[in-house]
Amino acid sequence: MSYTTEIKKEISQINNTKSETLAELSGFVRNNGYYIEDALSLTTENETTVNRIKSFIEDLYNYEPNIQVIDNLNFSKKDLYSITFESIQDKLLKDIAFIDEKTNRIKTPPNYIVGGNEEIRAYLRGAFLATGSINDPKTSRYHMELLIEYPDEAVFIQKLLNLFDLNAKILNREKGYMIYIKEAEKISDFIKIIGANNAVLYYENVRIYRDKKNQTNRLNNMEQANMDKVIQTAAIQLEDIELIEKKDAVELLDEKTKEALDYRKKYPEVSLKELAEIISVETGKSITKSGLNHRIRKIKELAERLRKMDN
Repeated sequence: MSYTTEIKKEISQINNTKSETLAELSGFVRNNGYYIEDALSLTTENETTVNRIKSFIEDLYNYEPNIQVIDNLNFSKKDLYSITFESIQDKLLKDIAFIDEKTNRIKTPPNYIVGGNEEIRAYLRGAFLATGSINDPKTSRYHMELLIEYPDEAVFIQKLLNLFDLNAKILNREKGYMIYIKEAEKISDFIKIIGANNAVLYYENVRIYRDKKNQTNRLNNMEQANMDKVIQTAAIQLEDIELIEKKDAVELLDEKTKEALDYRKKYPEVSLKELAEIISVETGKSITKSGLNHRIRKIKELAERLRKMDN
């Protein structure tokens, strides 16, 4: 079962007040309904969503809608359920403020449909049940989207989402508009807003695990990069030392620099900081990384002078 299906299954168990039911129906029907031979039809691949919408209609209108399993033209293995209303569609559409008294489409729901915080959440829940999806957080990218047919509806839903500071954005698609959220924390907030608390816990656990794993990987990569840099730097210093010894020029260095040369040869794999600590412990004479770097620089300068003499 996909993560989106799990969320839809969970939110389909939420108990609504009547105003929340109308708001949820409005969000669902506006983004799902279409007419076939003067009957309103809704479709979904999710069986729990079918049962939820059916129970809403039965409770509100004492009417049992016709439910059929039809061919899924999206080439999905899932069944596609069709819910058809043949006698109450106009009353339903008026109640959810989809059409006015003259049966003209109302572009966006009036305030009495989404007048309170819980009604807004219910409307978003309905829209998500109709057309929403969220990537499993175990996948490579965080992504939530709603596919909306009408531009005014897309803008309206975006505004509702951003009332909760979700930073939702819209993209124009060939067959409508995609509202999407990419930020992991915002997606988690959205799941919480529509009432899928168990899905939030799963999402947060996976997200925290991924964040820690990514942080560990970054630290390991940084450590490896630092090690590579230490090895590369030490290799250059050893080349300078090899040249100085080959030219019998060690005696041109002062005693402290000779000591640094000997210790670099003895400990070729350590960083300057570690080498300074080793020298301090083994000789009993304290030396800082900066002081050691000054001596290493003298070795480098002598090696460069010897190279110039060869050219």
